[in-house]
Amino acid sequence: MGNIKLLDCTLRDGAYITGSEFGEHSIKGIIEKLQKAGTDIIECGWLKNSPHKAGTSFYHVPQDLEQYLIKKDGGLTYTVMIDWDRYDLSLLPQCDGKSVDAVRVVFPCGKYREGIEVGLKIKEKGYRVYFQAANTMDYSDDDLKRLAEAVNKAKPVGLSIVDTFGAMYPEDLERITEILHKHTDKDISLGFHSHNNQQLSFALTMNFVNMLGDSGRDIIIDASLCGMGRGAGNTPTELAVSFLNRKCGCGYDMDAVMDAIDIYMEYFGENYSWGYSTPYFIAGMYGCHVNNIAYLLDNHRTKAKDMRNIIESLDPADRKKYDYDLLEKKYFENQSFYADDAEAVKKLAEYFSGREALLVAPGKSSLDEREKVLAYISERAPAVIGVNALLDGYDYDYVLFTNAARYEYAKNAKGEAFGKFRKILLSTVKSVPDEDEIIISFNKVVKRGWKHFDNAAVCCFRMLDMLGVKKAAVAGFDGFKTKYNESYADPFMPTLNPDNKWDELNEEIKDIFADFRRHAVNCRDITFVTESIFDI
Repeated sequence: MGNIKLLDCTLRDGAYITGSEFGEHSIKGIIEKLQKAGTDIIECGWLKNSPHKAGTSFYHVPQDLEQYLIKKDGGLTYTVMIDWDRYDLSLLPQCDGKSVDAVRVVFPCGKYREGIEVGLKIKEKGYRVYFQAANTMDYSDDDLKRLAEAVNKAKPVGLSIVDTFGAMYPEDLERITEILHKHTDKDISLGFHSHNNQQLSFALTMNFVNMLGDSGRDIIIDASLCGMGRGAGNTPTELAVSFLNRKCGCGYDMDAVMDAIDIYMEYFGENYSWGYSTPYFIAGMYGCHVNNIAYLLDNHRTKAKDMRNIIESLDPADRKKYDYDLLEKKYFENQSFYADDAEAVKKLAEYFSGREALLVAPGKSSLDEREKVLAYISERAPAVIGVNALLDGYDYDYVLFTNAARYEYAKNAKGEAFGKFRKILLSTVKSVPDEDEIIISFNKVVKRGWKHFDNAAVCCFRMLDMLGVKKAAVAGFDGFKTKYNESYADPFMPTLNPDNKWDELNEEIKDIFADFRRHAVNCRDITFVTESIFDI
């Protein structure tokens, strides 16, 4: 039986999450705990052309790493990664054994020959070399054989299969592993680096070990503490250690792994986000580069259904790249931003003419202070508009829905009330209205320039301004608390979670609302019926 080696890539793959900024104390501590755990290979970060910044896992030269190795363990391997074409090898000194023992070279599908040439130059400088064949799933059977042939000539320590887009199923991994095992020299380790887009990362890792554990070949499995890594993340080190100890007779120190999590990883878990999510599942389903997903989330907060349709509309080759101009084009093609709403605008303008409007937003105060709001309605007789929610105890003139998820939720969960009141829908919700619905063009009620530019309450205010409404009041426009059920009158209503950066979201909405008030033409007299952090 060959040796099974565990490679922890927290400081390398996790650099995508933190921008490489782990802090000096954490880098030292994570390495020290991984050493104590007996981790066979510790991937300490990246080599980059830029100068090293203290506390980051981007190093300019291997010597930058020495300060983080409190006491290097000669029985372990310390490695860094380079992109095959993004590091100037003239910067790399001869290996002196004081920091980095090995370099992993990652190369894309179709560039393995160039990547291997880079590895050979590194090998000449005395470093052990490992290869990472990114997006291995895209290799045909013949490509895999040619890859193995080229790797055999280079004689690296190891070659790793990489599920770059988290798209593999067991049969995909089995096909690739069988071919590479058959055609790669037995003294070259085979490894596996997984991504958890389809919740299969750990299962595939176990499958890989079971396939080759008794083959006589050395194998390497990649993992990271708490699965920390770009997008959907990786196989968690703690799961890998438990499996390898219990099923393969390995002797890793689980207490040291737990210490690393308790002492260092809890902070990152509270302040950064990674791991399985529906958007990253879509990336895995279509073999799509995660940057496309991040772009749609960051620039448009695209809903899951729309995201799936946009990614599906891309050619398979384009999904593996991240052409933002193309993505923007596909996004606009997918969205019905424009509608012929001239008659709808005219009808609503006539309805609201000369009247005050009251927005009942979905914040918790709309229920907690309902009697106060109802007293305001009784005294002032405004036209009442529900904003993205149907709350008990209110009679609405109209209910405005700005996104499809809120519309579908209200339709299914509040069926009787949903049928009772007339609806105003933005054109992103539906393109063809039912009998009691009016559609308004999305682009008429938004102003871009912020991540959450389509805040529903502000959209409603913009609509009222467009309709010529002079005076408006609002209830339930509270501001976000740190817990979801503290913010909304209906805790089951679908909503967003801005990576738990609630204060940043509140500040952004303040800015959006303040911008509206500065530039409003008609709707300049606004009364807050309930307390709001946006009443400034």
